[in-house]
This record gives sequence, C-alpha cells and structure tokens, in this order.
Amino acid sequence: MARKVIWSFEATADLEALAEYIARDSTFYAASFVQKVLDMSRSLNEFSERGRIVPEVGNPDIREIFVKEYRLIYSIEESRVVILGLIHGKRDLKALWEKEQRGD
Repeated sequence: MARKVIWSFEATADLEALAEYIARDSTFYAASFVQKVLDMSRSLNEFSERGRIVPEVGNPDIREIFVKEYRLIYSIEESRVVILGLIHGKRDLKALWEKEQRGD
C-alpha cells in the first residue's frame, strides 16, 4: 500500500541545518546529500517497513534508515509516513529528543 510521505517541521529543520553545514565546504556535496536524503524518503511511500525499528524507542511504527552516517527517522501511520528527524548516527537520540520534546 502506497503511503504519503510528509516531513515534520523538525525534520525539515534538521535537513536544512545539515545542508548549510556541508555547504560551508562544498555546495555540490550539500546538494548531493540533500538529493540522496529526499530520494530515500520518497522511497518510503512503497517500502516503509524496510527500515529497522529504532532501538532507543522499541516501537515497531518508529523506524530508521541510514543515509551515509545519518539516521533518517520516521513514523509509519496507516496512510502516511512522517519523517521525524535526521540526526548523526553518533548522537544520543534519546537525550536529544527528550531535550527537544520530539515524538510527543
């Protein structure tokens, strides 16, 4: 079943911040990274269950796929997939999301 993929405000801000950070060194690589993330997110409309369950959460509806060393975290709902965040794989997800009150 195809689901609509939407981006939360926080996830959009994550992507924009990463693009700005990468663009300090290379606008080409920044654009390439953003395109890769967007392509991966679009593919979730058909293959939303392919990502692994986020270990810190343990909820089968909250999953992630990796884009390079970044975790693209999303929620599966009946008719849509909501992109919740994009964070570096070495960051403490639980502490970060509690601090920012995400996923409530």
